Amino acid sequence: MEKRSRPVLWLLLIPYIGLLWVPFYNFHDPELFGFPFFYWYQLAWVPITAFLTWIAYRSTRHDD
Repeated sequence: MEKRSRPVLWLLLIPYIGLLWVPFYNFHDPELFGFPFFYWYQLAWVPITAFLTWIAYRSTRHDD
């Protein structure tokens, strides 16, 4: 792994930070399509995490 690709791996910590501290999102309001904030906040992280993982993968992989 090249040194210039290592900083992009820090992107993988963003989902942990966003989801680790539960009091940050332990609320009922605002609702989105009838879902309380607690649920839709966590569900929103699923595609965000997939996208960040894709960026980290594309930045570190080497096709030989």
